[in-house]
Amino acid sequence: MKAKIFFLILSISFGVFAQEDAWVYFRDKPNSAAFFANPLSELTQRSLDRRTTQSIALDLRDAPLHQPYIDQITAATGITVLAKSKWLNMLHVRGTQTDIQALLGLAFVDHIQYANHSLNRRGSVVTNQQNLTYVDKWAGTNSVLVNYDYGNSATQIQMLNGHILHQNNFTGTGKVVAILDAGFPGVNTTAPFASLRNRGLILGGYDFVNNSNNFYTGYQHGTQVLSDMGGNATNLVGTAPDAGYYLFITEDINSETPLELTNWVEAAEEADRLGVDVINSSLGYFAFDNPAYSYTYARMNGQTSVASRAVDIAFSKGMICVVSAGNEGNNAEPHVGTPADATLAVTVGSVTSTRTRSGFSSIGPSADGRIKPDLMAMGSASVVATQTGAITTNNGTSFSGPILAGAITSFWSAFPNKTNAEIVQLVKASADRFNNPDNNYGYGIPNFQLALNNALGTEKFGFETINVFPNPANDEITFQLPLSNVNSELVFYNSLGQEVLRKTLKNTFQKFRLDNLSNGIYYYTLSSSDKVAKGKIVKN
Repeated sequence: MKAKIFFLILSISFGVFAQEDAWVYFRDKPNSAAFFANPLSELTQRSLDRRTTQSIALDLRDAPLHQPYIDQITAATGITVLAKSKWLNMLHVRGTQTDIQALLGLAFVDHIQYANHSLNRRGSVVTNQQNLTYVDKWAGTNSVLVNYDYGNSATQIQMLNGHILHQNNFTGTGKVVAILDAGFPGVNTTAPFASLRNRGLILGGYDFVNNSNNFYTGYQHGTQVLSDMGGNATNLVGTAPDAGYYLFITEDINSETPLELTNWVEAAEEADRLGVDVINSSLGYFAFDNPAYSYTYARMNGQTSVASRAVDIAFSKGMICVVSAGNEGNNAEPHVGTPADATLAVTVGSVTSTRTRSGFSSIGPSADGRIKPDLMAMGSASVVATQTGAITTNNGTSFSGPILAGAITSFWSAFPNKTNAEIVQLVKASADRFNNPDNNYGYGIPNFQLALNNALGTEKFGFETINVFPNPANDEITFQLPLSNVNSELVFYNSLGQEVLRKTLKNTFQKFRLDNLSNGIYYYTLSSSDKVAKGKIVKN
């Protein structure tokens, strides 16, 4: 028995495999200049804004695949194109080995990676090493007190001090999450998700398995995962009840094939296009129906699997990927699978209500010796909602992952101008084993009270308590400053970095009009003689 989503299910093995799966990589993107001239042809404004906020430049991976290349592969004898990735500049194809190998005769094909490992030349896998720089940003906080009736779900939230975030009204507002899973039946009808539906926080989705816009179908695992993030019902409150959600089906419950890895990549790229902040995935892969495609532990190095490489690219685009560690801890092969092995994944293991590791929780290290899992949350007897709306419990890192992903989302909503790297570092630094990590618990169980305190302490280096309201604004906005920061220079910039407004703030409480600004997102810099603060407003 093997786990393909991280609670217990059975998979079917087949005896004969007539064709091979492979990833065909291209050499270039000849028409990329058209994309750079018009980035909105590929990415939404929200996606571009996320990059701007984190000082991330567009690069060649953002450009689309070259369509004539796709057309020639599609027309090739015996080849079926199943999926594609612009990030990796490749197609997932199926055909006989002879027909796939013939594609190397096309001048634009760089190399082929077979799902059957025995067919690959040693060292043929392309890696994606990122050289990233980040800029510190300032974000304000507010102090509205919100109390939730957590009921039976109190333990899984309070273990993380997630309720402290909620009490300060940091509940995911303004942040967007993509869930990559096996299906979401009941989300469109049952009571635990009514709060999300009624406020328009189910933003959309897609079924990559069946190429369908109907994502309220499939296996209910995704429904249960969503409930731990966005649910709001008697005895169950999610850790990010006010975030927006995209729901993507990438897992085919009826089989276990490498195509699901490429589905995962396609969904991650779509999440990027839409401007998602956090990706949650409770899916993991080790063994496949065709044994020749299965991974060994030695391949869990963060670079062999296309999904693991996509995690690192997603991070380079400003997103945080939270991935469940797996439920293999009691098995002969107890290590994390893919994409949990990704270098920049926040890989989450499971603990019980008493903060001890669940026996089933997969362990590290990765094959190349890195600490895994990264963090822990409650995955034993986690409270979830089913497709019928019933509130029950379930076991698995499938649930510790989204519980923590939602808490990270709510924490990030408190500091929306911080980079993904800053947020992950603050969360890790708050964990109870941060100074002594191991491969059973990673850095341990985060403490979001401590993370909040640490983040606020960092923010106080600049302007201690700046209130900007209303935000979003209509025609008027107010800046409230500490007395020590009067006579500060305020400059507004549009999304292209052009200065559009400049004011000197001479009072602690100052209003001014925005009539001359078009609707949209603006970034501001507030500077005094020795301090600089940055932020963002929305003009409606």
